[in-house]
Amino acid sequence: MCGIAGIIGNRTINADALYQMTAVQSHRGPDGDGHRLFADGKVALGHRRLAIIDLSEKGLQPMEDTSGRFVITFNGEIYNYLEIREELRSLGHYFESNSDTEVILEAYKEWGESCLNRFNGMFAFALFDQNSNTVFCARDRYGEKPFLFAEGKDFVAFASEYKAILQLSEVSLEYDEFRLLRGLHNPGTGLDADRDTVFCSISQLRPGEKLTIDVSTLKITIGRYWDIEPAPELEKLSEKDAIIRFRELLSDSVRLRMRSDVPVGSCLSGGLDSSAIVCLALNLINKSAKYHCFTGRFPGSASDEWEYAKEIVNQCGVVSHVTEPTVKRFIEDLPEFMWYNELPVGSSSQYAQWCVFRLAKENGVTVLLDGQGSDELLGGYEQYFRQYVLALQESGQGQLLKDEVPKIRARYPLALSPPLRSVRDKLPLALRHPIATRLGAGTNLLFGIRRQVASRLNKVNAPIRDKRFNPLASTLYQDSFGRFLTTLLRYGDRNSMAHSREVRLPFCDHRIAEFVLSLPPTYLMGGVQTKRLLRNSMRGVLPEKIRQRWNKQGFLPPQDRWFQGGLLETAKDIIYDAEFQNSELWNAKWWQSALRRFRNGNSQLGWVLWAPLMTESWKKYFIRRLQRQERFSVFQG
Repeated sequence: MCGIAGIIGNRTINADALYQMTAVQSHRGPDGDGHRLFADGKVALGHRRLAIIDLSEKGLQPMEDTSGRFVITFNGEIYNYLEIREELRSLGHYFESNSDTEVILEAYKEWGESCLNRFNGMFAFALFDQNSNTVFCARDRYGEKPFLFAEGKDFVAFASEYKAILQLSEVSLEYDEFRLLRGLHNPGTGLDADRDTVFCSISQLRPGEKLTIDVSTLKITIGRYWDIEPAPELEKLSEKDAIIRFRELLSDSVRLRMRSDVPVGSCLSGGLDSSAIVCLALNLINKSAKYHCFTGRFPGSASDEWEYAKEIVNQCGVVSHVTEPTVKRFIEDLPEFMWYNELPVGSSSQYAQWCVFRLAKENGVTVLLDGQGSDELLGGYEQYFRQYVLALQESGQGQLLKDEVPKIRARYPLALSPPLRSVRDKLPLALRHPIATRLGAGTNLLFGIRRQVASRLNKVNAPIRDKRFNPLASTLYQDSFGRFLTTLLRYGDRNSMAHSREVRLPFCDHRIAEFVLSLPPTYLMGGVQTKRLLRNSMRGVLPEKIRQRWNKQGFLPPQDRWFQGGLLETAKDIIYDAEFQNSELWNAKWWQSALRRFRNGNSQLGWVLWAPLMTESWKKYFIRRLQRQERFSVFQG
């Protein structure tokens, strides 16, 4: 896991600009750095190293291949690098290191761009071919690792983080505040689903995309190298065989992600996903070895899952480490938290994640397995039952619907849309908004935004049905590869890298996605079970108390209590600030009412007050910090 940076221009690159781009990402790679200029100084590649595989100097980057023709700067891990290396050796390739970085170089030499189809991993890299004078770049299938880039008149720059590209004086600090608000209103479509980003001058590769830069012309070509195509034969697979196959795939994914030359542990929330990962990981290590797990606790809160995490700790005998995030520590950490996250985050859950990674650093565990990605792929949220019902309707399974719908309503009362909506929700926003402002009422974030802007935000594009899949699989596919999960993966990348930790996600294995999204919907959510496939595959592996937990518990501090415990004063300072009062976007009068109502006992407003707190803190601790810093010109002279 590392930080990458690069500049390609039509004249000599300013080396100081490249150094600064990597320096500002030093947290991503505290174990070393490297900088190289090629092509008469027109191609500059930089790297910050977090040493995970091959800790020797032979793993340093930017790395050249044995011929000296190809050079790469790479962030991430190729988990199946050992298998690929053996195949390449059989084809006559020679290796000077034991790193997965060199495997990418040799694989590209052998198979060209199609080498991407062989990689099982999380990655973002740029590979310079000095003969063809091209730079080939790619991002992994899930988008676990970021690849950001900016196109100027005479240059192209790329990096792992926004702040690195924004060290360049030719890249504007201008941002799209409407997109920022859209991200808070609807995280699935706001900040990570498109090629465009919050910053007007910065774009990103989307998951499963590749990019080629012609050094001579600076022309950029972008395309997809991977997508999921349903396999009709899997629809005929028996559920028993599907369970066996899924367990094999998940176990192998964990096996590959255990490869490391530094200590490996796990995040453990007590939920189904992280608990399954811990149990599978323990099957792969020496029984006498210590395995460290890290848990965030919220004592006295309904969000505290220690009761379930303790089941795994006691059954498996892992070394348990616990952190208890507090509002006091959050307020202290807020400036650095915003700087490293680079964008506003959706809830206090992301700070809890930050604390878990910090705990791992304090205990010397560099690599952590985590259960992220299961909910979106396997049907872990109860609202997915709506798509499940549609899928059964479409396939003509009327009798099954008749049997299951009442049971869904009984176990998950809010899962299916109620037959009647309140008069309030039927009224258009144009009527509700002025009433809420005048009366100081309501809890909808849109009421806290000026009416014209709120009307734009309210026109959220619904997911478009992908006709390749049934309704359930279509939603899971979009949420995994284009909507919600991409944002969660950004949180995980920034929070882990802030503490120089590497987080690996066994559920984000493309082989699992290709398999699962071709299965019948009943295998995923039949029998009124979220994540049915995972539950059944973990029979005999997980404690039944965890395997049969039907409620979905998010990893979330008691955010309402945090506002009661001191965060309200921070929010008040923001809301009564002159800049906020005069904003063209915020409806300041409504927010003042929200503060008063929260003090009078309307605790659910703590979730709404998070939006201005995050947005204005981001401006203060990220944007203004950048504005105060010296920035560097792309070119010499």
